[in-house]
Amino acid sequence: MDRLLSSPAIVQGLRKVEDRIRRLSGSSALPGINAGARHVVDAGGKRLRPALTLAAALALGKSPDRRVITAAACVELIHAGSLVHDDLMDRATERRGARTLNAELGDGKALVIGDFMLARAGLAAITAVSRPVAEVLAATVVELAEGQYLETSDLFNPARTRENALRSITGKTAALFRAGCLVAAICAHASDEDKARLATYGERFGVIFQVLDDLLDLTADGPQLGKPAGHDLRQGVYSLPVLMSGVDLGDLLGRDMGEAEVAEALRRLRASRMADDTLAYCHGLAAEALAALPVIHDPELAGLLYGLPTAYIQHVTDLTRLTTTS
Repeated sequence: MDRLLSSPAIVQGLRKVEDRIRRLSGSSALPGINAGARHVVDAGGKRLRPALTLAAALALGKSPDRRVITAAACVELIHAGSLVHDDLMDRATERRGARTLNAELGDGKALVIGDFMLARAGLAAITAVSRPVAEVLAATVVELAEGQYLETSDLFNPARTRENALRSITGKTAALFRAGCLVAAICAHASDEDKARLATYGERFGVIFQVLDDLLDLTADGPQLGKPAGHDLRQGVYSLPVLMSGVDLGDLLGRDMGEAEVAEALRRLRASRMADDTLAYCHGLAAEALAALPVIHDPELAGLLYGLPTAYIQHVTDLTRLTTTS
Protein backbone atom coordinates (compact mmCIF):
# COMPACT_ATOMS: atom_id res chain seq x y z
CA MET A 1 0.00 0.00 0.00
CA ASP A 2 2.81 2.42 0.81
CA ARG A 3 4.31 1.76 -2.61
CA LEU A 4 1.05 2.74 -4.30
CA LEU A 5 0.64 5.88 -2.22
CA SER A 6 4.25 6.96 -2.77
CA SER A 7 4.33 6.47 -6.55
CA PRO A 8 5.21 9.85 -8.13
CA ALA A 9 2.38 9.60 -10.67
CA ILE A 10 -0.14 8.76 -7.95
CA VAL A 11 1.15 11.45 -5.60
CA GLN A 12 0.86 14.06 -8.35
CA GLY A 13 -2.66 12.94 -9.16
CA LEU A 14 -3.72 12.87 -5.50
CA ARG A 15 -2.71 16.52 -5.11
CA LYS A 16 -5.25 17.40 -7.79
CA VAL A 17 -7.82 15.05 -6.25
CA GLU A 18 -7.34 16.72 -2.87
CA ASP A 19 -7.97 20.13 -4.38
CA ARG A 20 -11.11 18.83 -6.06
CA ILE A 21 -12.36 17.25 -2.82
CA ARG A 22 -11.95 20.56 -1.03
CA ARG A 23 -13.82 22.43 -3.75
CA LEU A 24 -16.69 19.96 -3.71
CA SER A 25 -16.92 19.76 0.08
CA GLY A 26 -16.98 23.56 0.27
CA SER A 27 -19.58 24.15 -2.44
CA SER A 28 -22.72 24.53 -0.34
CA ALA A 29 -24.55 27.85 -0.14
CA LEU A 30 -24.53 27.35 3.64
CA PRO A 31 -21.21 28.08 5.42
CA GLY A 32 -22.08 25.69 8.26
CA ILE A 33 -22.37 22.75 5.88
CA ASN A 34 -19.07 23.69 4.22
CA ALA A 35 -17.32 23.88 7.59
CA GLY A 36 -18.70 20.52 8.67
CA ALA A 37 -17.81 18.77 5.42
CA ARG A 38 -14.30 20.19 5.51
CA HIS A 39 -13.94 19.03 9.11
CA VAL A 40 -14.48 15.50 7.82
CA VAL A 41 -12.22 15.64 4.75
CA ASP A 42 -9.48 17.45 6.67
CA ALA A 43 -9.43 14.71 9.32
CA GLY A 44 -6.98 12.76 7.19
CA GLY A 45 -6.98 9.26 5.82
CA LYS A 46 -4.64 7.71 3.30
CA ARG A 47 -6.89 8.42 0.28
CA LEU A 48 -6.48 4.79 -0.75
CA ARG A 49 -9.70 4.67 -2.76
CA PRO A 50 -8.91 7.61 -5.06
CA ALA A 51 -5.32 6.38 -5.34
CA LEU A 52 -6.62 3.06 -6.61
CA THR A 53 -8.87 4.91 -9.07
CA LEU A 54 -5.89 6.84 -10.40
CA ALA A 55 -3.76 3.69 -10.63
CA ALA A 56 -6.49 1.84 -12.54
CA ALA A 57 -6.84 4.68 -15.03
CA LEU A 58 -3.08 4.94 -15.55
CA ALA A 59 -2.83 1.16 -15.96
CA LEU A 60 -5.26 1.43 -18.87
CA GLY A 61 -3.18 4.17 -20.47
CA LYS A 62 -5.46 7.01 -19.40
CA SER A 63 -3.77 10.12 -18.06
CA PRO A 64 -5.46 11.58 -14.97
CA ASP A 65 -7.38 14.35 -16.74
CA ARG A 66 -10.16 16.45 -15.23
CA ARG A 67 -12.75 13.69 -15.53
CA VAL A 68 -10.55 11.07 -13.86
CA ILE A 69 -9.59 13.50 -11.08
CA THR A 70 -13.23 14.39 -10.45
CA ALA A 71 -14.29 10.73 -10.49
CA ALA A 72 -11.59 9.90 -7.94
CA ALA A 73 -12.67 12.84 -5.76
CA CYS A 74 -16.29 11.67 -5.91
CA VAL A 75 -15.24 8.21 -4.74
CA GLU A 76 -13.49 9.71 -1.71
CA LEU A 77 -16.36 12.09 -0.97
CA ILE A 78 -18.76 9.14 -0.88
CA HIS A 79 -16.40 7.35 1.48
CA ALA A 80 -16.18 10.41 3.75
CA GLY A 81 -19.96 10.87 3.79
CA SER A 82 -20.47 7.22 4.68
CA LEU A 83 -18.03 7.58 7.59
CA VAL A 84 -20.17 10.40 8.99
CA HIS A 85 -23.15 8.06 8.95
CA ASP A 86 -21.08 5.23 10.47
CA ASP A 87 -20.03 7.46 13.35
CA LEU A 88 -23.64 8.43 13.93
CA MET A 89 -24.73 4.80 14.08
CA ASP A 90 -21.86 3.88 16.41
CA ARG A 91 -22.31 7.03 18.52
CA ALA A 92 -18.57 7.48 18.06
CA THR A 93 -16.94 10.58 19.49
CA GLU A 94 -13.49 10.25 17.90
CA ARG A 95 -12.03 9.13 14.57
CA ARG A 96 -8.36 9.33 13.55
CA GLY A 97 -7.60 11.27 16.70
CA ALA A 98 -10.17 14.01 15.98
CA ARG A 99 -13.67 14.53 17.31
CA THR A 100 -16.39 13.20 15.06
CA LEU A 101 -18.89 15.50 13.40
CA ASN A 102 -21.75 14.23 15.54
CA ALA A 103 -19.70 14.92 18.67
CA GLU A 104 -18.93 18.44 17.44
CA LEU A 105 -22.27 19.48 15.97
CA GLY A 106 -24.87 17.01 17.18
CA ASP A 107 -26.57 14.15 15.40
CA GLY A 108 -28.98 16.20 13.30
CA LYS A 109 -26.40 18.45 11.67
CA ALA A 110 -23.98 15.56 11.18
CA LEU A 111 -26.69 13.57 9.40
CA VAL A 112 -27.50 16.27 6.86
CA ILE A 113 -23.81 17.02 6.24
CA GLY A 114 -23.21 13.34 5.50
CA ASP A 115 -26.19 13.45 3.14
CA PHE A 116 -24.77 16.58 1.49
CA MET A 117 -21.44 14.87 0.82
CA LEU A 118 -23.08 11.86 -0.81
CA ALA A 119 -25.37 14.03 -2.91
CA ARG A 120 -22.57 16.42 -3.90
CA ALA A 121 -20.51 13.52 -5.18
CA GLY A 122 -23.42 12.36 -7.32
CA LEU A 123 -24.01 15.84 -8.71
CA ALA A 124 -20.34 16.29 -9.60
CA ALA A 125 -20.27 12.89 -11.30
CA ILE A 126 -23.25 13.63 -13.55
CA THR A 127 -22.22 17.21 -14.41
CA ALA A 128 -18.42 16.96 -14.61
CA VAL A 129 -17.66 13.34 -15.49
CA SER A 130 -20.33 11.31 -17.30
CA ARG A 131 -23.71 9.70 -16.89
CA PRO A 132 -22.25 6.15 -16.79
CA VAL A 133 -19.88 7.14 -13.97
CA ALA A 134 -22.72 8.81 -12.08
CA GLU A 135 -24.84 5.65 -12.47
CA VAL A 136 -22.05 3.48 -11.06
CA LEU A 137 -21.58 5.76 -8.06
CA ALA A 138 -25.33 6.03 -7.39
CA ALA A 139 -25.66 2.24 -7.46
CA THR A 140 -22.68 2.01 -5.11
CA VAL A 141 -24.33 4.30 -2.56
CA VAL A 142 -27.31 1.93 -2.65
CA GLU A 143 -24.96 -0.99 -1.96
CA LEU A 144 -23.29 0.87 0.90
CA ALA A 145 -26.66 1.40 2.54
CA GLU A 146 -27.71 -2.21 2.00
CA GLY A 147 -24.43 -3.57 3.35
CA GLN A 148 -24.66 -1.43 6.45
CA TYR A 149 -28.30 -2.43 6.95
CA LEU A 150 -27.35 -6.11 6.77
CA GLU A 151 -24.72 -5.58 9.46
CA THR A 152 -27.16 -3.68 11.65
CA SER A 153 -29.74 -6.45 11.26
CA ASP A 154 -27.21 -8.97 12.59
CA LEU A 155 -26.02 -7.01 15.63
CA PHE A 156 -25.64 -9.21 18.71
CA ASN A 157 -26.70 -12.23 16.65
CA PRO A 158 -24.58 -15.24 17.70
CA ALA A 159 -26.13 -17.21 14.81
CA ARG A 160 -24.81 -14.80 12.17
CA THR A 161 -23.53 -16.76 9.17
CA ARG A 162 -20.32 -16.28 7.22
CA GLU A 163 -22.42 -15.75 4.10
CA ASN A 164 -24.31 -12.86 5.70
CA ALA A 165 -21.10 -11.32 6.99
CA LEU A 166 -19.55 -11.52 3.53
CA ARG A 167 -22.61 -9.96 1.90
CA SER A 168 -22.42 -7.08 4.35
CA ILE A 169 -18.69 -6.60 3.75
CA THR A 170 -19.15 -6.64 -0.01
CA GLY A 171 -21.84 -3.98 0.20
CA LYS A 172 -20.54 -1.63 2.87
CA THR A 173 -16.84 -1.66 1.90
CA ALA A 174 -15.86 -3.63 -1.20
CA ALA A 175 -18.48 -1.98 -3.42
CA LEU A 176 -16.71 1.38 -3.24
CA PHE A 177 -13.31 -0.12 -4.08
CA ARG A 178 -14.98 -1.86 -7.02
CA ALA A 179 -16.58 1.41 -8.08
CA GLY A 180 -13.26 3.25 -7.98
CA CYS A 181 -11.72 0.78 -10.41
CA LEU A 182 -14.81 0.67 -12.60
CA VAL A 183 -15.18 4.43 -13.02
CA ALA A 184 -11.50 4.60 -13.96
CA ALA A 185 -12.12 2.00 -16.67
CA ILE A 186 -15.17 3.93 -17.90
CA CYS A 187 -13.15 7.16 -18.12
CA ALA A 188 -10.47 5.25 -20.04
CA HIS A 189 -13.08 3.89 -22.52
CA ALA A 190 -11.92 0.39 -21.70
CA SER A 191 -13.50 -2.71 -23.20
CA ASP A 192 -16.36 -4.41 -21.38
CA GLU A 193 -14.00 -7.25 -20.46
CA ASP A 194 -11.41 -4.92 -18.95
CA LYS A 195 -14.13 -3.07 -17.04
CA ALA A 196 -15.35 -6.34 -15.56
CA ARG A 197 -11.81 -7.46 -14.73
CA LEU A 198 -10.91 -4.26 -12.92
CA ALA A 199 -14.23 -4.26 -11.08
CA THR A 200 -13.53 -7.78 -9.83
CA TYR A 201 -10.03 -6.78 -8.77
CA GLY A 202 -11.36 -3.80 -6.83
CA GLU A 203 -14.06 -5.83 -5.12
CA ARG A 204 -11.70 -8.61 -4.04
CA PHE A 205 -9.24 -6.08 -2.65
CA GLY A 206 -12.08 -4.32 -0.86
CA VAL A 207 -13.10 -7.55 0.86
CA ILE A 208 -9.48 -8.16 1.86
CA PHE A 209 -9.25 -4.63 3.23
CA GLN A 210 -12.35 -4.99 5.42
CA VAL A 211 -11.64 -8.54 6.63
CA LEU A 212 -8.14 -7.53 7.68
CA ASP A 213 -9.47 -4.39 9.37
CA ASP A 214 -11.82 -6.65 11.32
CA LEU A 215 -8.92 -8.95 12.17
CA LEU A 216 -6.84 -6.06 13.50
CA ASP A 217 -9.74 -5.08 15.74
CA LEU A 218 -9.27 -8.45 17.41
CA THR A 219 -5.49 -8.81 17.36
CA ALA A 220 -3.94 -5.33 17.53
CA ASP A 221 -3.62 -3.27 20.68
CA GLY A 222 -5.25 0.07 21.40
CA PRO A 223 -2.40 2.38 20.27
CA GLN A 224 -2.11 0.55 16.93
CA LEU A 225 -5.85 0.82 16.31
CA GLY A 226 -6.48 4.28 17.67
CA LYS A 227 -9.37 2.73 19.62
CA PRO A 228 -9.74 -0.06 22.19
CA ALA A 229 -9.27 -3.59 20.84
CA GLY A 230 -12.50 -5.55 20.58
CA HIS A 231 -14.57 -2.53 19.51
CA ASP A 232 -16.68 -4.65 17.14
CA LEU A 233 -17.48 -7.17 19.87
CA ARG A 234 -18.68 -4.37 22.14
CA GLN A 235 -20.88 -3.06 19.33
CA GLY A 236 -22.34 -6.51 18.66
CA VAL A 237 -20.62 -6.91 15.28
CA TYR A 238 -19.51 -10.53 15.02
CA SER A 239 -17.11 -10.20 12.11
CA LEU A 240 -15.94 -12.76 9.59
CA PRO A 241 -12.71 -13.56 11.48
CA VAL A 242 -14.77 -14.35 14.61
CA LEU A 243 -17.14 -16.53 12.61
CA MET A 244 -14.24 -18.32 10.89
CA SER A 245 -12.44 -18.99 14.16
CA GLY A 246 -14.77 -21.73 15.38
CA VAL A 247 -14.23 -20.46 18.93
CA ASP A 248 -17.23 -20.79 21.24
CA LEU A 249 -17.92 -17.36 22.73
CA GLY A 250 -21.53 -18.04 23.63
CA ASP A 251 -20.98 -17.51 27.34
CA LEU A 252 -19.44 -14.07 26.73
CA LEU A 253 -21.29 -12.36 23.89
CA GLY A 254 -24.23 -10.07 24.45
CA ARG A 255 -25.42 -6.51 24.93
CA ASP A 256 -24.15 -6.49 28.52
CA MET A 257 -20.61 -7.54 27.54
CA GLY A 258 -18.20 -5.93 29.99
CA GLU A 259 -14.47 -5.37 29.80
CA ALA A 260 -13.70 -8.68 31.52
CA GLU A 261 -15.79 -10.55 28.94
CA VAL A 262 -14.16 -8.66 26.06
CA ALA A 263 -10.69 -9.47 27.40
CA GLU A 264 -11.56 -13.16 27.73
CA ALA A 265 -13.07 -13.29 24.24
CA LEU A 266 -9.93 -11.71 22.77
CA ARG A 267 -7.75 -14.17 24.68
CA ARG A 268 -9.63 -17.15 23.28
CA LEU A 269 -9.64 -15.80 19.75
CA ARG A 270 -5.93 -14.96 19.80
CA ALA A 271 -5.12 -18.45 21.10
CA SER A 272 -7.01 -20.04 18.21
CA ARG A 273 -6.14 -20.35 14.52
CA MET A 274 -8.29 -17.30 13.75
CA ALA A 275 -5.44 -15.10 12.53
CA ASP A 276 -3.80 -17.80 10.41
CA ASP A 277 -7.08 -18.92 8.85
CA THR A 278 -8.17 -15.35 8.14
CA LEU A 279 -4.86 -14.50 6.50
CA ALA A 280 -5.03 -17.68 4.41
CA TYR A 281 -8.55 -16.72 3.31
CA CYS A 282 -7.29 -13.29 2.28
CA HIS A 283 -4.40 -14.81 0.31
CA GLY A 284 -7.01 -16.77 -1.63
CA LEU A 285 -8.90 -13.55 -2.38
CA ALA A 286 -5.63 -11.92 -3.44
CA ALA A 287 -5.01 -14.71 -5.94
CA GLU A 288 -8.49 -14.12 -7.39
CA ALA A 289 -7.83 -10.37 -7.58
CA LEU A 290 -4.55 -10.83 -9.44
CA ALA A 291 -6.06 -13.36 -11.83
CA ALA A 292 -8.77 -10.82 -12.71
CA LEU A 293 -6.42 -7.99 -13.70
CA PRO A 294 -6.30 -7.19 -17.43
CA VAL A 295 -3.03 -6.97 -19.32
CA ILE A 296 -1.09 -3.93 -18.08
CA HIS A 297 1.72 -2.82 -20.35
CA ASP A 298 3.30 -0.25 -18.04
CA PRO A 299 5.70 -2.18 -15.74
CA GLU A 300 5.43 0.32 -12.87
CA LEU A 301 1.63 0.33 -12.85
CA ALA A 302 1.54 -3.44 -13.21
CA GLY A 303 3.82 -3.74 -10.20
CA LEU A 304 1.66 -1.40 -8.14
CA LEU A 305 -1.62 -3.18 -8.82
CA TYR A 306 -0.22 -6.71 -8.68
CA GLY A 307 1.64 -5.95 -5.48
CA LEU A 308 -1.11 -4.14 -3.58
CA PRO A 309 -3.20 -7.06 -2.18
CA THR A 310 -0.27 -9.17 -0.99
CA ALA A 311 1.58 -6.14 0.38
CA TYR A 312 -1.43 -5.18 2.47
CA ILE A 313 -1.83 -8.73 3.73
CA GLN A 314 1.84 -8.79 4.72
CA HIS A 315 1.47 -5.46 6.53
CA VAL A 316 -1.38 -6.84 8.64
CA THR A 317 0.46 -10.13 9.13
CA ASP A 318 3.40 -8.25 10.62
CA LEU A 319 1.12 -6.27 12.95
CA THR A 320 -0.65 -9.43 14.04
CA ARG A 321 2.58 -11.28 14.79
CA LEU A 322 3.92 -8.28 16.68
CA THR A 323 0.87 -8.30 18.94
CA THR A 324 0.62 -12.04 19.50
CA THR A 325 4.32 -12.39 20.33
CA SER A 326 4.57 -9.37 22.64
